[in-house]
Amino acid sequence: MIKIDSYKYYYNPEDGKYYIRKKKNGPHSLKKLKDKLNNSKDKKNKGNRSDDSTNKVNKSRNKADTANETNKSYNKADAVNETNKSQDRANTVNEMNQFHDRANTVDEMNKLDEKMSKVDLTDHSLYRMSIKNNHKHPIKVSIIMPTYNKYHQTSLSLYGLSKQTFSHAEYEVILVDDASSDNTSDILKEVDVPFKFKYIQMKQNKGRSSVRNIGINHAEGDLLIFLDGEMLAPPAFIENHYKHHMHESNLVVTGAMHYEGVYTFIMPDYNEDQMAHLKELVNNDAEYRRLYENYEQTKQHSNGPCPLVTKEDIDTNRFQRLSFPNRYFLNSGLKHFGERLEGFTLPYIAFLSGNVSVRKANLKKSGLFDETFIGYGAEDWELGYRLYKNGVQFVLDPSTVAYHQEHGISKRKVKEQWGNHYRFVNKHPHIDVLILSLEWKELPFMHMHKTLVEYNQLEERFPGEYNEFKHAFRVMLFRIIEYLNNGQPVTKLYDLPGGSEERIKIIQQFETLRPRGFEYLASSFEQIYYL
Repeated sequence: MIKIDSYKYYYNPEDGKYYIRKKKNGPHSLKKLKDKLNNSKDKKNKGNRSDDSTNKVNKSRNKADTANETNKSYNKADAVNETNKSQDRANTVNEMNQFHDRANTVDEMNKLDEKMSKVDLTDHSLYRMSIKNNHKHPIKVSIIMPTYNKYHQTSLSLYGLSKQTFSHAEYEVILVDDASSDNTSDILKEVDVPFKFKYIQMKQNKGRSSVRNIGINHAEGDLLIFLDGEMLAPPAFIENHYKHHMHESNLVVTGAMHYEGVYTFIMPDYNEDQMAHLKELVNNDAEYRRLYENYEQTKQHSNGPCPLVTKEDIDTNRFQRLSFPNRYFLNSGLKHFGERLEGFTLPYIAFLSGNVSVRKANLKKSGLFDETFIGYGAEDWELGYRLYKNGVQFVLDPSTVAYHQEHGISKRKVKEQWGNHYRFVNKHPHIDVLILSLEWKELPFMHMHKTLVEYNQLEERFPGEYNEFKHAFRVMLFRIIEYLNNGQPVTKLYDLPGGSEERIKIIQQFETLRPRGFEYLASSFEQIYYL
């Protein structure tokens, strides 16, 4: 183990990481104090031996004294010795309190020394990093978990990760706390985990992209798994991700498409729909129903979370009685393309950072998360798009699913989502990104896919034609996101005077689409042109 006081940290600007080097001089402060205590003990023992000699001399000289006088003499000597011992103890306590007010014996100091050696610290201008179980065994998998004000859920998530079938010595968990204001900072001293655990506490809130990048920079594994802090991972979770990457180096593996939600706590900020859903699920288990009914009776006296799921429930899988599937993406058409999304024109939407794995080498090639994306949404799709353009293969595997512990939904998320989507289309104003704007019209992903297929076929079959139509279509798709970001009504996306030459050409070109077999493209255009 690395002793903190024997090493100092320095920053390497070339790779953005911190390293340690051994200090040249100066013994450990604990060793100094122990030596001092040992010297004190030696002096005390010498003094006691001197006292014993004096007592023997006094006995020989006072043989004629009565038994009572002898007993008195012995009692006085014992009292003196006890006083000396008491003074020695007081001195020892005072000296040790100068180092630590709880360590009052040499044995306790040894325990403290051993405990300190298990946590390494790095103090950076943006964050403070603490490492538990800092062994030197090669790490194969790094799990990067950002979290913000989800102390209760994150504690359960770390417990789930401690129960993995994957070798504990070969994976690490990097929890990046984005300056939480709740009790998240207590996790470091509370958790007892078998894996290498890096707790990074941001000094100010920086956003999802930034904290994930910090996690990437401190990751030792060749394989990275991005997992949200409130995700509860089953025992084979890491193993099932890892097996895909063992023989292929150019993959993105996601379990997020096979979404499973679970209510582990009753949170005070649940909305009405969440409470109604939970009330329905607790009927699957008598004990959960009892806890829920007790919460209903006492909720006016408490503003905090009410625990439902325990660690024992995780061990026995009992928590699954409060779980539910949400197959939004699969039910929108993705399930028709199989595990490898063969033929799907928008595979990058499978890069959902709540539960996805990719090799670090692929990120170095495509770049990390774009830190201009602040708040919720689209930062993962944008990175997924760059990976897609660099030829990465996307894989959907239900065995890599994790359970999302439900929490309150912030009203700010909707605005943040459209703001980040606007950054996305500004950065990549290509048709295979713009087409996602149709999600605002609640069109399924299968419809978007087929629209994009037909748009590409239109380009191939009729080069140099339909120019006015294609231009109008791309502009309208962009303006949907632009207007949503600005808070404008989404209407009159391509408003032209009725008799203008461009308008006439657009209508003429549009009217030939269906007869030529471009049904989905015509439908999508129609739904946004006449808003």
